[in-house]
Amino acid sequence: MSDVLTAEVLRNALVVAAEEASIVVVRSAYSTFIVEGSDASAAVLDARGRLIAHSMATTLMNSMALKVALPELVRDVPLEMMRPGDVYVLNDAYRGGVHTNDLLVYRPVFVEDRPAYFAATMIHVSDLGGLSAGGMAPLATDIFLEGLQLPPVRLATAAGLEPAVEAILRANSRTPDKVMGDVRALVAGTAVAAARVGTLVAEYGAAGLASGIDDYLDYTEARTRTALADLPEGRFEASYPIDDDGISPEKSHDVRVAITLERHSSAGGGIEPRASETRAVVDAGPPEMRAVVDFAGTGAQVPAAINASASQSLAAAVFAVRCFLDPTIPMNDGCLRAIEVRLPEGSLLNARSPYPCGGRYVPIYAAMEAIFQALSDAVPERAIAPSGILQPFSIAAVGAPYWIHLSYDFGGVGARQGLDGPDATGVHFGIGRNSVPQTEPVESRCPLIVESIETIPDSGGPGRHRGGLGSRTVYRFLADCHVTTRGDRLRLAPPGRDGGLPGRVGGFFKRHLDGTVERLASKVNNVRFAAGEAFVVETTGGGGMGSPYERDREAVLADLDAGRVTERGAQEDYGLTR
Repeated sequence: MSDVLTAEVLRNALVVAAEEASIVVVRSAYSTFIVEGSDASAAVLDARGRLIAHSMATTLMNSMALKVALPELVRDVPLEMMRPGDVYVLNDAYRGGVHTNDLLVYRPVFVEDRPAYFAATMIHVSDLGGLSAGGMAPLATDIFLEGLQLPPVRLATAAGLEPAVEAILRANSRTPDKVMGDVRALVAGTAVAAARVGTLVAEYGAAGLASGIDDYLDYTEARTRTALADLPEGRFEASYPIDDDGISPEKSHDVRVAITLERHSSAGGGIEPRASETRAVVDAGPPEMRAVVDFAGTGAQVPAAINASASQSLAAAVFAVRCFLDPTIPMNDGCLRAIEVRLPEGSLLNARSPYPCGGRYVPIYAAMEAIFQALSDAVPERAIAPSGILQPFSIAAVGAPYWIHLSYDFGGVGARQGLDGPDATGVHFGIGRNSVPQTEPVESRCPLIVESIETIPDSGGPGRHRGGLGSRTVYRFLADCHVTTRGDRLRLAPPGRDGGLPGRVGGFFKRHLDGTVERLASKVNNVRFAAGEAFVVETTGGGGMGSPYERDREAVLADLDAGRVTERGAQEDYGLTR
């Protein structure tokens, strides 16, 4: 068997190990969001902090968190202090984590009496305190309002969960039984992945497995650099706005990026940086193509929930660049060697304590969009117009006994060169297998009825290629409840490109018992709804590409027939009558 083939077999075996772990977490978890949305992540890393493999359902937001946080764990708990059966947990956003409800769980895998690998799992547990149930605190002004913070601590030993840690988690949750069910699921997932890695060590030998991993990481790096070489060299700049921070509704904020595609020479190797450092990735490779993604000029961190931790901004940058590369390139540490991400410390994309990080979707999706627009200028034939952002919200009981429904709805994707944007799917890198749960399980678990789900005609930005449509979902409540929202692109519409028009903005709405409808702010906390009232979620459409008057007549007629465009829209936006 050739070295290349052996490396590929090992890569797939490790991906399967992570995939099996994530499935175990989903099937063992207690939270509706995990069980019905199948949103669980798992990865295999080595003791050097390299991302070796992650499950097919693991998002870049989560795998980058698991990668960046592992060196922080090892700094607090040196490898020589770890014992077989130990499991560790953290959620510190300033040390690689995401936000307080996302627990990162690690189990060391021992080879010759020393940790050589780590099996890692991660999910958003049901509740760990904060301003509102479910982990959303859109009006938080510091991290302490977002919930319980955990530095790296030992969660379990071979004898079971650490009683003191379990007591702390229970005391800080509105739903302690669900949280501990979720925690046990995370621990079980690491056990499965660790066992599979142990089997590979036994089959290939410690040196053979390590050599095979090195081979496929090098292979991934080479493929990434080759794909970057297909892009034009140069510097490309763009920015994207954030509607507001929730505290000052009329004040927008900007994320700026400069992408340099260049040939470089590197000495190779290096120490993994702390999560707080400006460089989020150490580049270490031969003198070949690389991408430098520099967010200098991005707005400073603010005392509001629109900041992100470094790991999340790293994920946005890597995802956005990969969207312009060969999609068959594996995602592992080899890919990261070719992409250098510079995150100004104390900015919206690399916040420091005590600035809140729970609203990380807002700045990192702006970062993603800025990169899309910069690379669309670099490679016009692959250009994409801006999209509607995902719109998170939570619905929760007013008091005990607590029930929580946490979900998202997605906006329309911007039009691309030669293609209309997909409807109500969003461009996203933070969601697992199916983060929008099916209606029936939600209705069976929570006192609500999903009255309707539909796409919104005319919401996609008109253009030669139309932006994807937004959606409308209506929840009618059977009991009093609290609604919390964290939206964006609900005031500043995603613009079109090359003469295309903006998408239609969505919003969150309250339908009162008398039928009147009230628009809510994009970021609200614990708005009280009475039984019988309805919560309406409308997502934003994607921007159009090219002049709408250049759109093929048959395409407009097909949109009319399908209900994507109304007669009014066809006439006013496309100049078509029939």
